[in-house]
Amino acid sequence: MAWFMDEYSHIKGINVPAVVTGKPVEIGGSLGRDTATAQGGYYVLENILKKMKLKARGLSVAIQGFGNAGMNFAKIASAHGFKVVAVSDSQGGIHLEKGLDIDQVIKHKATAGSVINFSGAKNVTNEKLLELPVKILVPAALEKAIDKDNARRIKADIILELANGPITSEASETLRKKGKLVIPDILANSGGVIVSYFEWVQNIRHFYWDMEKVQLNLSKKITLATDLVWQRKEDFKLDMRTAAYILAMERLLKALEIRGI
Repeated sequence: MAWFMDEYSHIKGINVPAVVTGKPVEIGGSLGRDTATAQGGYYVLENILKKMKLKARGLSVAIQGFGNAGMNFAKIASAHGFKVVAVSDSQGGIHLEKGLDIDQVIKHKATAGSVINFSGAKNVTNEKLLELPVKILVPAALEKAIDKDNARRIKADIILELANGPITSEASETLRKKGKLVIPDILANSGGVIVSYFEWVQNIRHFYWDMEKVQLNLSKKITLATDLVWQRKEDFKLDMRTAAYILAMERLLKALEIRGI
């Protein structure tokens, strides 16, 4: 992104930081962009748990994917009292019923190159991790990780989509029939794009925010979006994905109507 910005600025003859987002902080990037997807997902989950009258402390979580989104979500969730019992990367996963020390898992991965073979934990496959008996499942790695074949074996009550499209349409229908709550990617992982928007705003204004302001504005925006999607879910007695699409179409249609189209 730094290279893109630099090349475009050379072409224009002036510095144009707003041409791309996701830049290093030193040349116009935003604080909080690196953790924004995970942080946004946490804010969404926190809000929904309040609506369901569930307390975070002690709720078990399994996370498929230990890259930027998955690792940061594990850190945030663990710091807020969730019991992260399983995580995985491309080589496999680990499971510890009493909960993992995420800071130690991160150190282990840095030295060993993978989370597998973490002291005290049992190695599991990525496929088996998805089927663990946990309260919250966070697919944060692969597209179509949950499909028509394994959807019926998913035991988690709440599934937070941090990856893009981790559940197929057939699997979504199976999970809906089983009474599972799927928090769709269009909402759950939008924190990254929201903070990219904040980066663009800061670039345009040439005024940069501290971390507290970034987090506060992210929380406000994504919490409001969650409230609106939840309201439509309740009003129409639908799953959250369909409710999110309804909200999007309402906005689009209203904009077209106002413009006389």
